[in-house]
Formats: sequence, structure tokens, C-alpha cells
Amino acid sequence: MNRVRRLSEGTINRIAAGEVVERPASAVKELVENAIDAGSSQIDIVVVSGGRDLIRVSDNGCGMSPDDLLTAVERHATSKLKQDETGREDLHDIDTLGFRGEALPSIGAVGRLSITTRDESADTASKLTVEGGKLGPVEPAAGPEGTRIEVRDLFFATPARLKFLKSEGAETQAVSDVVKRLAMAHETVGFSLTSGDRNLLRLPPAQGDLFEARLSRLSGIMGNDFAANALRVDAEREGVRLTGYAGLPTFNRGTAQYQYLFVNGRPVRDKLLTGAVRGAYMDFLARNRHPVVALFLEIDPALVDVNVHPAKTEVRFRDAGLVRGLIVGALRQALAEAGHRASTTVAETALGAIQSEFPGSTQVPPSGAGWQDNSRNWAPPSALQAHAAAQMPHQQAPQAEWGGGFGPSARVEPESGQAQELEARPLGVARGQLHETYVVAQTADGIVIVDQHAAHERLVYERMKEAIAANGLTRQMLLIPEVVELEGDAADRLARRAQDLAELGFVLEKFGEGAVVVRETPALLGKLNVTGLVRDLADDLTELDEALSLKERLEDVCSTIACHGSVRAGRRLTGEEMNALLREMEATPHSGQCNHGRPTYVELKLADIERLFGRR
Repeated sequence: MNRVRRLSEGTINRIAAGEVVERPASAVKELVENAIDAGSSQIDIVVVSGGRDLIRVSDNGCGMSPDDLLTAVERHATSKLKQDETGREDLHDIDTLGFRGEALPSIGAVGRLSITTRDESADTASKLTVEGGKLGPVEPAAGPEGTRIEVRDLFFATPARLKFLKSEGAETQAVSDVVKRLAMAHETVGFSLTSGDRNLLRLPPAQGDLFEARLSRLSGIMGNDFAANALRVDAEREGVRLTGYAGLPTFNRGTAQYQYLFVNGRPVRDKLLTGAVRGAYMDFLARNRHPVVALFLEIDPALVDVNVHPAKTEVRFRDAGLVRGLIVGALRQALAEAGHRASTTVAETALGAIQSEFPGSTQVPPSGAGWQDNSRNWAPPSALQAHAAAQMPHQQAPQAEWGGGFGPSARVEPESGQAQELEARPLGVARGQLHETYVVAQTADGIVIVDQHAAHERLVYERMKEAIAANGLTRQMLLIPEVVELEGDAADRLARRAQDLAELGFVLEKFGEGAVVVRETPALLGKLNVTGLVRDLADDLTELDEALSLKERLEDVCSTIACHGSVRAGRRLTGEEMNALLREMEATPHSGQCNHGRPTYVELKLADIERLFGRR
């Protein structure tokens, strides 16, 4: 057996480098964090070949003296840890980005490191090189106040690591992502990023108050669309503050990579935080869609451990429940205050689709046979009146909720004064119905097209949540109980959840093998297809953990119920029904999107329509 021996300093540094410098982006992160901690107002980054051949980070921060420069490349040497009254370093009070003192020696152990620096007291700069862990002498050099660090031939001393690097494009993208995240968290610092001869990022220091400056910086990185569709977040609980911006639910993405989370200015990828964001949006997005957010958490450093991961991208909170509750509550409050608002990109997508369908044309598509013109005469022909009357028994609940808006004998032609008043409302005055599915409304400066089923589905869902939170759902007894036959053990699953279902307005019980009998349903749904709804609920229960109550998965179950209880596509609405739908949408939080994150309406401004016709 080999004897126990101490590792050489070079081997120790290369092992440390394996933890700290995983790829070029890791080195860029460490160097830019050092530049931020140095009080820089401008940081310029240059990479060549994705950082494999060259990384250069220049800043105008405080710089270092020759003695500090020599100490900075030693392992575990740092200026960023405070000392307590006994002279011991306080690991519970960390307010800087870097503090472990491993970045520079680790990078110097695997690459060719050159540092040129000058502090405000010096007339000339000092330069030091480290190649593969070998330290050169400190020499005088020319240079401005601040620090310039160059890393060439990264991983030349550990060639095995080079085999694990990705393509130049992928490594450059990783560097860009690191710089963007740090730039988001430090909006008063200017950043530039150059790859070869390409300028990838150029961000001047942002001006204004916290929120103004932060939104300006986020716009420069995430685009103007985010700024136009972002909700301000500002909440505080027990000394923990959350600020930032959250995208509207209809402004979503297919991955979670556009969720930027920060703790005390440090970019993190933390499961607790991402889980809280997902929970806040759970009512509004399908499972395969993700919100776009940039959230900044400020917390007492003593209440968070940032040293649980070598790259410091994960954190641990002393009171995780407090942090999660703050994030969920703040996001839901912001979403509620957005009301019926939908993202502006919905209209842009619609216009883009029209223009791609009719390229270069000033004509719009011919109107389909399903157009119902209500602008002159709201009353449908007698045959359609009979059809509407036949449908009315199925819509008794919405009639009560919309204040008599439903009904074959209701007046449907608004007075001219009333029409002008309604046009001034956010969703305007109803003017027609397309294909018995889409309500068309006129606003003061454009038109709104509403998906009647998606919109009413959200309205019913919000009513259900409100009723459950208040006194529970009122039930109505079926005159004739309905027996529903099911496949497999679906009936047993429903029977086991009978008590939970009763709290949601459904009273049912087992009825022999493979069947249940439904005796009561939620009153606000009116008459509905009980068989279809019960079968869908049974399918929902197959995906729920048996240990969870239905109230804990309210969004899944209520969404299914709301879908069955809403105005279906293909139903002809009267003018008053349409206007009642628009008014309730305006008064209901989250009505800009259905329960799956799709928009419930599209708004086109008059200027956009005029461009389609070549008038502008």
C-alpha cells in the first residue's frame, strides 16, 4: 500500500481549478465579479474562440498595489471577508460576490494568466504573470487606474479538460449568459462584451431610480417586448425584500432559461426560487410553458448561506418558507393587479400571421360566411332567436352572474350614447360575432377579438376560486341523479375523493362496479354535461398524488370544471351577452389569458389595421 503523502501545490491548485473553473464562462464569471467588487463603473470583456484562446476583462475599479497583487494570486487570499472583534473572518456576513480567494490562483494553475493593475496612489501600473501555476515577478508596466486581466490558452496545463469543452458558439453563448446575468444585477455599471470582432453586448450605466434603471437595463438585455409586458414587483416581509419585473402570463416561453433570479446581487439558479415562480404562475400557464421574470431578493446575509456550491450559484435560506411565501404572494399580487391585460406580443403575432399570409398586399382576407354583423341590428333573425332560446336553459348561471345579460327578450341594440361610452372602455363595445366563436368589439382606437370560450372559462374559474375561498361552492340537486359508467378503477378513485369533491360542489357516490351516481353539482355552472365532466375529473385524479387533497391541486380540478361550465365555442351570443362578457372580463383579474396561458383576446390598434390596408 502506498504511503500517505501531501499533494504538491500545483496539483492542489489544479484540483481547485476543476471546481472553480469548469469552462471559460466560469473564469469570466469570477473575473467580472472581482471587477464589480472593486467598485468599477465600466467593465469590458473580450473573448476569442469562446474564451479558449483569450479572455480579457478590463475595469476602472480601485486596482491593487504591487504587494496586494502578489498576494492576490495565492490560494485563499481575499480582501472581501470582514473580521469580527476577535480577528476571525465572519462567514455569516458576506456582502460581496467573490470571497473564497481561489479564482486567480485556480485560473493561473490551468492557463496563462496576466494581471496589470494600478491603484489611485500609484504613478505606474504593476504586472504579474502566472503560467500553469508558475509565478513570475511583479514588474512595472503602463496602464490606467483599474485592473486588466488576460487569460490565454485556458486549460493548456490540463489538456484533458479541453476535450469536454463544447463548440466555440456554445462556449461564447455561455459567456454571454454569465455577463448578462451579472449586468442585470448591477444596472449602474456599464458592460461591453466582444467576441473576436463582434460586439455582443454594449450596455451603458443605467440612470434613474431603482425601478427605472433596472427596467432600462433589463430592456437592453431581454428586449423591448419584455419591458412592454412586464409587471413591477415590490414586496417586503419580515425584513426580506423582493423587487423586479415579471412578465404577463401570455408573454411566456417554452423553457425556463428566461427566468433570472438574484440574491443580494448574486445570480443564482436555485430550486426553491424557481419552484416558487412556477407555483405563482400555476393558475395561468400550461405545464410546458414558463414565465419570463427578473427578480431580485435582498436579505440579511446572516440568513442565507451562499457557500453551499463551489461556483456559488446555489444558496440555502434559513427560513425557506418565508422566502417562498414572499415570492408567491408578490407575484400573484402583481398578476392580480394586471387585471384583464394581455401581452402586446399577442397582437404582433396576429399581425405577423396576416402579413405572411398576404405578403405585399393591401387587401385583407375576404370575410367568411360565419360573420354576424351586429353594428346595425343586434337582433338575430327569427330562426336564430328560436335557436338562442333553445340554448338558454344551458346558461342560467351566467345569466345571474352577468346581471341579466342573457335572455332572448333582452334589448340588444345599445343607444348611440351608450355605444360611445362603451367604446371608451378597455375592451370596447361588441359589434359582432365571427363563426359563433369570436366576439368582435370596437374600442376608441382599434378593435378587440375575444375567444368567447377561453374568456368565459377563465371567468368561471375565477368565480369558483372566489366562492371556495369565501364560503364554499353552492350546490344544486339534480332532479334525476345521473349515473356515469367509467373504465377500470376510475370509479374507485372518484369514490375515495368524494369528500373533497363535495367541497368543490360535487356530491357523488359509488354505484355498483365501474360506475358512480352524481346527485349534486356546482350551482354556478348551471346545466352541464355531467358525464363528460365526471370522466375528465377521473382522468385528473389519475395524475394526482393520493396524499394531496383536491384543494391542494385546485388549479387542476377547477380548470377542468370551468372548461365544462363555460360558454362553448359555436354558441351564438346576443349583443347584450357579448357586452356583458366584455364588462366582466374587465372586472376580473387574470382574464387576459385562459387557464392554460393562451390569450383570451387580441387587440389591434387602428394604426396597425391601417398599415395592413396600406393607409400608412
